[in-house]
Amino acid sequence: MKRYVAFLRGINVSGKNKISMVELKKGLAELGFAEVVTYLNSGNIAFSSVIEEQNVFADKIAVMIKENFSLDIPVFVILQEELNERLNHAPGWWGTGNKEIYDNIIFLMPPLSYEEFYDEIGNPKEEYEKVYHYKNVVFWSFDRKCYQKTNWWSKTASAGVKDKITIRTANTVRKSVTI
Repeated sequence: MKRYVAFLRGINVSGKNKISMVELKKGLAELGFAEVVTYLNSGNIAFSSVIEEQNVFADKIAVMIKENFSLDIPVFVILQEELNERLNHAPGWWGTGNKEIYDNIIFLMPPLSYEEFYDEIGNPKEEYEKVYHYKNVVFWSFDRKCYQKTNWWSKTASAGVKDKITIRTANTVRKSVTI
């Protein structure tokens, strides 16, 4: 049995796209997933499965959410060991625990490539934000006081690729490889 992590995009944010974690766990169990655990109330889920169909899990979960909650929610699924491998390739400046810096990881949902993402979002402002991509993730950090001056802050929520990415903090992703 392998362990997976699913990140749902844009649920339970500012009272929008409300999904009960209890009901979500129930829906995932009905799909045949085992050992389902949610973390926080924002769509971070770990589960186990004997079936190794990672590429179809996201679609199955999205369909279940549509049927059970009447929401079209993008879903990103990754093997927990692959997520850990991504974290092992984080740049040294990312996720240091500095409270003045906001460290995020952007997950690119297949088939979105980094090049397509970058073409849509544009260049980061090097004086305010740092980025580094590895495989299907982008490590992104910026000073909390200057977030409104970054190029990517507003664009990740409004660009044409917004439904093809999901963003998590360093702490949330690190917790997701242990739940």
